[in-house]
Amino acid sequence: MIIDSHQHFWQLSRGDYTWLTPKLKTLYRDFSPQDLQPYLEKSGIDSTILVQAAATLEETQFLLGIAKENEFVKGVVGWVNMEAENAPVLIRHLAQNQYLVGLRPMTQDIADTDWMLTPHLTPAYETMIELNLTFDALIQPRHLKNLKILVERYPALKVVIDHAAKPSINTHEFEPWASQLTSLKENKQVYCKLSGLVTEAGKNWSYDDLKPYMDHLLYCFGTQRILWGSDWPILTLNATYAEWYTLCRNYISQYFPTGLENIFSGNATQIYGL
Repeated sequence: MIIDSHQHFWQLSRGDYTWLTPKLKTLYRDFSPQDLQPYLEKSGIDSTILVQAAATLEETQFLLGIAKENEFVKGVVGWVNMEAENAPVLIRHLAQNQYLVGLRPMTQDIADTDWMLTPHLTPAYETMIELNLTFDALIQPRHLKNLKILVERYPALKVVIDHAAKPSINTHEFEPWASQLTSLKENKQVYCKLSGLVTEAGKNWSYDDLKPYMDHLLYCFGTQRILWGSDWPILTLNATYAEWYTLCRNYISQYFPTGLENIFSGNATQIYGL
């Protein structure tokens, strides 16, 4: 089984995608399971993890409904207001749905870099740990120091870094991103998605642009804690589904052949409890 650990669907008429505007052109339309399925079939992808794209409970319920109706969606990473006094109640309610595998606050959009460390989030983190839910870290390099503090504060919290924390590949900025990511190497509950790199590299990206960043991800997390994801349809701004999958598959096959099963299936199965 091959698992795409990170993809999205959205329906514009729902009206809660604050980031999704006409300026994004090709992304400013509905994306449904019927749109993705041909690409999955072409690349031989069996299953996906569907990830939230709006900071509302309503969107999470919308995604859980999609998972129920589409067999290839094996799990949903949703959203909840982790700051709410009743956050534990909300999380428990969502977790009654078998498809909920994790939660993702839209940390990159929060101005306060220290937000993830604020004490009033403690009940939410503790509830996630109790329910074995994964914390998807939608972060930027500015958050990596705090993520290190967070995972040491909650060593039982399962964490997946989305899109390698979005390094500035288009400007070839490697530090301090690389050193800060290395600092998480020994925190074994932290996994990282091999996803989103072509978005950060810009339209004129090349394999040579991406390779140093992929090399560093594998150095930090090894084949046991990297999981492949497409980030479709955002991916399509700079690449096709097949291009990204083939590039990653060829890279892993060449340099880490014994890790193919883990990166393209096993690690997602383990961290999300599929």
